[in-house]
Parts: sequence; C-alpha cells; structure tokens
Amino acid sequence: MSSTLEKATAVQALKERFYDINALYSAGAIFDWDQQCFMPPAGAEARSHHTSILGRMVHEMLVADETARLIEGAAKEAAPGSEDEALVRVTRRQYDLATKVPASLVAEKLRLAAIGHEEWVVARKNDDFKSFAPTLEKMIEICRQEAEHLGYKGHIYDALLDQYEEGAVKTDAEKMFVTVRKPLVDLVADIKKNGRKIDNGFLEGDWPEAKQREFTEKIVRAIGFDFERGRQDTAPHPFCSGWSVNDIRLTTRFQSFLGSAIFGSLHEAGHGMYEQGSPAAWDRTPLAGGVSLGVHESQSRFWENIVGRSREFWTFFLPQLQAIFPSLGSVSLDEFHRAVNKVEPSLIRVEADEVTYNLHILIRFELECALLEGSLSVKDLPDAWNAKYTDYLGITPPSDAKGCLQDVHWSAGLVGYFPTYSMGNLLSYQFLASMTSEIGDQQPAWSAGEFGPTLKWLQEKIYSHGQRYQPPMLVERVTGKPMGAEDYLAGITAKYRAVYEI
Repeated sequence: MSSTLEKATAVQALKERFYDINALYSAGAIFDWDQQCFMPPAGAEARSHHTSILGRMVHEMLVADETARLIEGAAKEAAPGSEDEALVRVTRRQYDLATKVPASLVAEKLRLAAIGHEEWVVARKNDDFKSFAPTLEKMIEICRQEAEHLGYKGHIYDALLDQYEEGAVKTDAEKMFVTVRKPLVDLVADIKKNGRKIDNGFLEGDWPEAKQREFTEKIVRAIGFDFERGRQDTAPHPFCSGWSVNDIRLTTRFQSFLGSAIFGSLHEAGHGMYEQGSPAAWDRTPLAGGVSLGVHESQSRFWENIVGRSREFWTFFLPQLQAIFPSLGSVSLDEFHRAVNKVEPSLIRVEADEVTYNLHILIRFELECALLEGSLSVKDLPDAWNAKYTDYLGITPPSDAKGCLQDVHWSAGLVGYFPTYSMGNLLSYQFLASMTSEIGDQQPAWSAGEFGPTLKWLQEKIYSHGQRYQPPMLVERVTGKPMGAEDYLAGITAKYRAVYEI
C-alpha cells in the first residue's frame, strides 16, 4: 500500500513541477503567437523583454536541483516500459539539454528573436536584407555558442539538429539528400521533356480574403481539425502553435495565388491535428505533443500533399470551391487536379511543388552548415542563396524578398530545423504505405468527403503516443522499418508520371 502511494507521489510531484514549467512556457508561446498575428509593430521592444524574462524563468526552473531530484525519484519507481518511464526519459532529456546552456544565452536568444521577427517582416516587405543582416549575424553567433554548449562529436550542426530530431546528425541529413536528389532531378527532367503541358494560371487572381477564409476553414474542419479546440488566423509566414491539446492555433496567409491559402491551411492543420490527438491525460506534461519535427512534418505534408493534392480530394471539394468562386466554374476536375500538382522550379519554398520541394530544403541545409562553420558570412548570404537556386533549380531570385528573406526561421534562431521538412516528406509516404496495407486504399473515401478512417488510423498509430517513444522507435512500430526513401520515391514517381502522362 505504501509503495503504491510513494510511486504515485513521486511521479505526480514530477508532473506538478512540469505543469509549472509548461505554464511559463505556454505564456511565452502565447506572446509569440500574438506577435506574429496581432501585435502592433511598435510593441516589439517590450515583447522582446517579456519573452526573454519568461524564457529565463523556464530555464531556471528546468535546471534547478529540485527538478533533478524529482526526476531521479520518479526514475526509481517507474516500471520498465511504462508511461512513467517514458515521462522520466523525456524530462531527463529536457533537463540534460537545458543544463548545458547558460540561462543568459537562452534569454538573449529569445529577446533577439522577438526583435528579429519584426525586423524580418519589415526587411522582407522592403526587400532590404542589409537592414536585417546585423541581427541575423548576432543570431547565428548565438546558435554557434548554443551548439558549443550542447556539445557534439562530429559537426557543429549535429548539436542543433538533435534538438528538433532526437539523435539525428548532419551525416543523416546528407545521406537522405543524396538518396533523393538524383531521382528527383531525373523526374523533373523527364516531366520537362516528355510531360504534357499544365496550366495553373487560373489559380492566380483577386480572391476576396473572406471567401478564402470560408473555404480554408471548411476543408480544415472536414479533414478533422476541431475548431472547438482551435482556431485559424493569419500571419506573414504560416505556422501552428498551441499550449494545450484543447487550444491549438493555426495560421495561414491569403495571396493572389489561391493555392497558397488552401495548401498552407491544410499543412498547418496536419500539425494541429497531431497536437489535438495527443492523450488528454498527458496534457501539459512533456509526454504531450509531437515526438519530433520530422514526424510532425510527416503529418503536415501528408494532409497537404497526399490528401489535399489528390484527385479524390478535389472530386469532393471542387464543386464547393466553384460555388464560392464562380470564375472557376468552367475548370474541369482533371484540369484542377493537374494544376495543383504542376511541377515547376519556383522561388518560394512553402508554395513549391512536391517534386522540387526537397531541393529547397537542401539549399537551406547547406547554407546553414556554411554559416555555422564560418565558411559563409551573413553579408554574403544573398549571393550564396541566389547561386544555389540557379544551380539546383535553374532559376535566380529577382529579389531578396523572394530569396533569402522568405522564411521566418532564421529570425527566431531556428537553425537545424530545415532537414526535418524532408524527413517529413519521406515519412508521409512511408506511413501511407503502412496505412494502405492495414486498412486498404482510403482514396475512394476521400472522394465522398470521408476522412474519418484516415484520421483514426493516424490517431491510433501516431498521435495517441505523443512523445512516449523516441522517433526511430515510433517509426518502426508504425511501419516495421526505419525511415527510408523507398516508399516516398515510389509514391511520388508513380503519382507524377500519372499526372503528366509519361
């Protein structure tokens, strides 16, 4: 009787500690969401201090001796293979990582990120990289210092990538890109040489924002995002955030290309449904939420590309889109399906087609490594960026706004993040293969607007496990094998050969 009580007390004490840490972290996340969606620009200076102070408080609570004592106490009582053991493992990792980085550096990074975001917004709007460069230089230096404190055995990039994809190192990313680059380049060349011509010009236009909002919320709700536990707003760069399984925030952006909002919303909803699918009992604990950014991106890319760009999806939704935008009334299903899958080297990553997308990620990965190594200076970043786009995609950005200023990540110090997008691409098709093997082809159901069985499978196999299993273990549990490119390359090749009739 007493041992059971002690066990419950030790584990509960650890949870209570992390409830407090989560509350402070969530306040910072709310500040960040507000800054990107609603805060007036002049509020950046005060907001930078708010987020810095909160970040320091989170860090101090996390690295305190009391946290270590509670982790060790719970570790002695956690049964092997139990949820309690998983909680100990995840909290210990957070503690170990945090104790390596000084609180002052954590606070300064958060302060600079708040200022950097506003500078990035203005710089992109004005196509003025030079105005943003000094802050970016400071942020890259902070990331270098962070990596040195965290430690690494191989390359400096390893320490930062590990924060987003536990256990992953630079050589893993390089092997991934080597595996997919040539088949993708060859597929693009085949499409260009032998594929039918595809017109997507009808997706450009003056689309009223209110109607775009109406349609994007319709499709996001249809695939399973719960608006009783979430909402959608707008931001300069789409993102998903949240601080509870019952409070998940999506953002999108409305532009002249209609696909921007549609696929941006589907992408972020994939993230949001993953978070909403976490067990309610784990809410506010470190076990809640996505296990890694690679797995997280697999869900955003799954719903955006595999579901959202399927012919079956538009069999159901095209008539509804045409009812909202009558000018599309003469567009056939085949024309629309081909248009949203058009393969064409482009400048903007978040609007890139599936086939060329990984090349956008490769460019950022190589530039990040060079910036961290010091072989590339920040002032030379625009030229280096343009050179790689010319080399890898055959197009040269006409401006920095459409070049190295297009992504928000570096303003926040999210260096080491980008390879997880490509990992997500591979995993999305790997998960699809397992889903199809277990419950059959779901595409006919999508034609009827039935997405429940698809979501249920993902909830049971992935979402409901939160962070209980480490990323490689989760992938093997779901698919029976480690992450690989086989299913991705087979799926994407078959899909686009069919789209282009080659």
